Amino acid sequence: MIPNWLIIGLVTLAVPFVCNRFISSRDFRWFKRLRRPAWLTFEWAIPAIWIAIFICGAWSAYNVWIQNPGTQKTWFLMGCYLLVEITISLYTLGMCKTKSLMVGTIIGATGFFLGLILAILVFPVSTVAFWLLVPYLLWSPVGTFVTWQMMRLNPMDV
Repeated sequence: MIPNWLIIGLVTLAVPFVCNRFISSRDFRWFKRLRRPAWLTFEWAIPAIWIAIFICGAWSAYNVWIQNPGTQKTWFLMGCYLLVEITISLYTLGMCKTKSLMVGTIIGATGFFLGLILAILVFPVSTVAFWLLVPYLLWSPVGTFVTWQMMRLNPMDV
């Protein structure tokens, strides 16, 4: 039998991997050519930040799972985790495919609110799981704000 932590980890890896397979090199070139705010000096760290956030999210989901494995409520929460991760992964895909920073801003904001709802639902089940979602809740508005700022710098790509 496959351990639960491994299943959660594999799903956490699979969702962004599958979503990113649909981004073409042309889509990626569009994104790379966009102007960024002058204060965005930490763009090099963004991949590491997202890796840490995904690890925390998977660890959070595992903490919820071990509280009441297999119950209807736990499966519901796992579905909520999956919804948040799909939304996070759709940010780049949706924005690049539509070539619209507005789409990225909307998806980013939606992901934050879904993550906030998840954190509220998780808190009574596991405070550890709740705190492991806090990095996402802190970073998501930053990423959404950066995208919103990029709309002003790239008015043709709104």
